[in-house]
Amino acid sequence: MLKLTGLSKSYPHSSGPIAVLTGINAEVKTSERVAVLGPSGSGKSTLLALLSGLDQPTSGTIELAGTVLGSLSERQLTSYRARYLGIVFQQFHLMAHLSALENVMLPLRIAGLHDVGPRATEALNDVGLGHRLSHRPQQLSGGECQRVAIARAIVGEPALILADEPSGNLDSKTGEQVMTLLFDLVRQRHSTLVLVTHNEHLASWCDRRLLLNGGRLVDA
Repeated sequence: MLKLTGLSKSYPHSSGPIAVLTGINAEVKTSERVAVLGPSGSGKSTLLALLSGLDQPTSGTIELAGTVLGSLSERQLTSYRARYLGIVFQQFHLMAHLSALENVMLPLRIAGLHDVGPRATEALNDVGLGHRLSHRPQQLSGGECQRVAIARAIVGEPALILADEPSGNLDSKTGEQVMTLLFDLVRQRHSTLVLVTHNEHLASWCDRRLLLNGGRLVDA
């Protein structure tokens, strides 16, 4: 499903490049759930940005379902991301001026699909928000916003779901409920999940744990 080969990322600095990721080689199997752990500043979010195509590596390749992301144009990458990737952020990243339904419809529209309303409605029903279709993010609780974000991530039935500290902005009870929902949906759809977290408890729900430290990714 996902293959990383010699993946490195550095950022320019006046005193010389700062290496964040260094020569990472890793594979994630189809339907596998993998947790990426690491201390603050270890490059977890950088890794997720590369996997999603939101940033480009300094060197190395990312291959998703047989496609090398670096071979795609920006337009192709946007379309590919909409069709094959689902992303859940810690900060939700919902469009404030759009309703819950409109937010969930976005990736389907970007993918060029039609009649997307019923699919978006079904996804919101799946996360228990069928009664909140017309509500905007500011009218929803934090837990409800994250449920909308999960619905947006799963609506296109993506091959890979990337989750960046998805319960980080929620209280422990709400966070547990939201994560239980996410894992249930991933299982039902046989999706592959890469979960970036500092939470050892959540990491234990995954099939495998990887540790990112010193720019390297190793089995934890």
